[in-house]
Amino acid sequence: MEGFEGASSSESVLDLSRLNLNNNSLDSLSEKRRKDTTQLYLCYNRMTALPESISLFSNLEFLDISNNALSVICEDITRLTKLKTLVAKNNRLNNCSLPKDFGSLQLEVLNLSGNRFEEMPSQCLQLLRLESLSLGGNRLKSIPAEIESLTSLELLYLGGNQISSIPAELANLPCLSYLVLCDNRIQSVPPQLNKLHSLRSLSLHNNLLTYLPREILSLVRLQELSLRGNPLVVRFVKDMTYDPPSLLELAGRTIKSKNLPYSHKDLPSHLVNYLDMASKCPNPKCAGVYFDSCVRHIKFVDFCGKYRLPLMHYLCSPECTSPCSSNPQSDADSDDDNSVPADRLQRVLLG
Repeated sequence: MEGFEGASSSESVLDLSRLNLNNNSLDSLSEKRRKDTTQLYLCYNRMTALPESISLFSNLEFLDISNNALSVICEDITRLTKLKTLVAKNNRLNNCSLPKDFGSLQLEVLNLSGNRFEEMPSQCLQLLRLESLSLGGNRLKSIPAEIESLTSLELLYLGGNQISSIPAELANLPCLSYLVLCDNRIQSVPPQLNKLHSLRSLSLHNNLLTYLPREILSLVRLQELSLRGNPLVVRFVKDMTYDPPSLLELAGRTIKSKNLPYSHKDLPSHLVNYLDMASKCPNPKCAGVYFDSCVRHIKFVDFCGKYRLPLMHYLCSPECTSPCSSNPQSDADSDDDNSVPADRLQRVLLG
């Protein structure tokens, strides 16, 4: 093409990568060339801002502007009504770089990895058709609860940030299949993630995890779990920090354990509500219940017959740890019913 020596193109694909282009280099393209282009590659140039003429590519569906020096994306991009994929990796974008109406785009794939975002841009949370969101290698410290608005999301990549916790709202993404949270500072996984019924791959390596919630066993479609580089406990551990139950709790346990009938005719409403909140002890050998007073218990569960993972759950009392034994591993070894079949989890990466 005239003026673009070394450019590669077909009828709908225009590759202008590695041509040392600046912010005004697109102005010389013909109107027909712009109209015919549905895929545009502008990678590895020296653009500091996306040129305003980008809006003239009226049929553009795919745009890759990675590996430039972009610090701002112009408002004109919002005129690309057919744009489905935007890849803007490895630039200098921050929380002031996106246009106000960026959320009006009909994007399905957005990749902003390798930039300088300190918070997830609010405009991204307005992209309700988004199926893939990548913000790896930024400076994010948290995941906003509003992430739950992206109900079409199938892939969420947030690896290589400074995230310290996972919000429970993340579990409200019914289509999420791939969740990457590696190389962060996460110390625990919320049990609510068991609602991610579509989840197939969970990457948590290189964090600060010492255990996983017991509820992770209910992720029936999970095929890959990556945990290497975490301070996972290497032997059976029990946290015996325990506040003795109150008289109210003891009375409630007795009523529930003995199946004594009660109703609003017998008790004040607040006591009936309290009794209805009883949690059954997860120990299959115990028929007890608890309310507020319980013991954190870390149990190793066999995955695929090869790895033992520490899973957190709660027991009704310090004595409720399955039959006593002098062997500290006996409790874990006896829990064959908690093993996960090989066809349930194909890969567990611990090292």
